[in-house]
Amino acid sequence: MRRPLLFALAFAFAALARAGEVQVAVAANFAGPFAKIGEQFTAATGHVLKVSSGATGKFYSQIVNGAPFEVLLAADDETPRRLVAAGHGIAGTAFTYALGRLALWSAQPGVVDAQGAVLASGKVKHIAIANPKVAPYGAAAMEVIRARGLADVLAPKLVTGESIAQTFQFVATGNAELGFVALSQVAVPGKPAGGSYWPVPANLHGEIRQDAVLLKSGEKNPAARALLDFLKSEPARAVIREFGYGP
Repeated sequence: MRRPLLFALAFAFAALARAGEVQVAVAANFAGPFAKIGEQFTAATGHVLKVSSGATGKFYSQIVNGAPFEVLLAADDETPRRLVAAGHGIAGTAFTYALGRLALWSAQPGVVDAQGAVLASGKVKHIAIANPKVAPYGAAAMEVIRARGLADVLAPKLVTGESIAQTFQFVATGNAELGFVALSQVAVPGKPAGGSYWPVPANLHGEIRQDAVLLKSGEKNPAARALLDFLKSEPARAVIREFGYGP
């Protein structure tokens, strides 16, 4: 066996020997892209990820109450700031990994028009949104509804999911004719969700700046820091762009 190959094998085994594990909390809207990024990260480093996805607000409560997450990929930038201020996040580690995009989606083709006028049509009985108290995409959806002057008209029609993932399921299963979901959930590379959707213009709601942060539990875990570094790499950025997020 040639010496360069021996060195390469020795390096690979040494990397695997140092491989660690990371407990990651991921905002529900980013679960799809992160699955792909996680595969790349493990292939490159050998580190294993244990991933939980859900609503950012619920993750905040769990972390404050002692959940052993080491890295948080939030659906906003406020939650990481609050965690750092409360001593549950590490100062100087937070950064924006993606700018979220909102979409109004129906599982049926031809229902949602290019301007989202269907919201005011009166033909829809149920509209799903994520809980605006705990899910930033839900808060953004309410901003859009208010911007269109439809808050009072649509209030009786709103069906609330605890996360953007549950909101997507409400629409996918027909329990709601429409729903405000993450663009990344419907414009999936290679396997779009189908139906019809309106990419909501960014000027109808506040910027959905999604930040990642190293948590106190992961302060001494090199694998946790390696994950945050990997999120800034070009392979990870390419996946983020592929799923329709802003840079």
